[in-house]
Amino acid sequence: MKFLIAGLGSVGRRHLQNLRALGETDIVLYRSHHSRLPDDELVEFPVETELNAALAYQPQAVVISNPTALHMGVAIPAALAGCHILLEKPVSHTLARVDELERVDQKNGSRILVGYQFRFHPGLQRMKKLLDEGAIGKPYSARAHWGEYLPGWHPWEDYRRGYSARSEMGGGVILTLSHPLDYLRWLFGDVKAVWAFAGKLSDLELDVEDTAEIGLQFDSGLLASLHLDYNQRPPAHTLEIIGTQGVLRWDNADGSVALYKATRDQWQYFPVPAGFERNTLFMDEMRHFIKIARDEVNPVCSLEDGVQALKLCLAALQSAHEGKLVRVPEVE
Repeated sequence: MKFLIAGLGSVGRRHLQNLRALGETDIVLYRSHHSRLPDDELVEFPVETELNAALAYQPQAVVISNPTALHMGVAIPAALAGCHILLEKPVSHTLARVDELERVDQKNGSRILVGYQFRFHPGLQRMKKLLDEGAIGKPYSARAHWGEYLPGWHPWEDYRRGYSARSEMGGGVILTLSHPLDYLRWLFGDVKAVWAFAGKLSDLELDVEDTAEIGLQFDSGLLASLHLDYNQRPPAHTLEIIGTQGVLRWDNADGSVALYKATRDQWQYFPVPAGFERNTLFMDEMRHFIKIARDEVNPVCSLEDGVQALKLCLAALQSAHEGKLVRVPEVE
């Protein structure tokens, strides 16, 4: 199978390495040469700087890992070419042209996996299973927290030049750290309304929001809150769910899940499988994408899922800007 990778920054390199680890070597690279990473690992692959030239290789599968604001410019031509697509999150920074991608996707039969890799986390998968089994009764509230110091993400580059720090590239903490908005919807269903406070509160040199507090009202009635920031040291990424009969807690630091059942008045702990590490999420995601490209499975995180996560991001940004509650079905 022939693969095309569009964008060879940090995550693009990770996808390339994982494809190679899975035995895939028929790979074409489409890049702008703006990456500040060394090119040593790329020399054996054909490189194109024009998208039409890259698609002329007729890849069956395309990995889109360029900056968020550039996603649609690659995704729509790739879908028109009938390629299956791994589209990095978020789908885009606006809804402009997203409906065009949806139409082309439906017409040409492309299958699109959106890169919310936390859906492959064994701890979050365990949480979903326990929720489905009613382990804590009816869940009625949740709290997610993700804080991580932006300059420490990519020590090899000036954080101010990365897309996460630049509004014109689709940056900002809400879009960049949108994973919880996806997995909360995955766990609890659709969201009815969003409120948010957000802004640049730190001394970091960027033109986007670096801190956000977001409230979510789900169709089910469940209420959730989400904290995001670019500033916290040491980093923390956690989720707590409160139900009528207990509590579930997940901590990304070790990946474990803790379950408290009121009927037993005790905690039960579920560690991650032996050998689990951060790249395991991306490896499992790539294995899944390869099966999608072979028409063996449907995406666990579809384009529609990705669009709904984007709408939550945009609703939060709108709420923070306008100072009011935003109803998600009305987001345009």
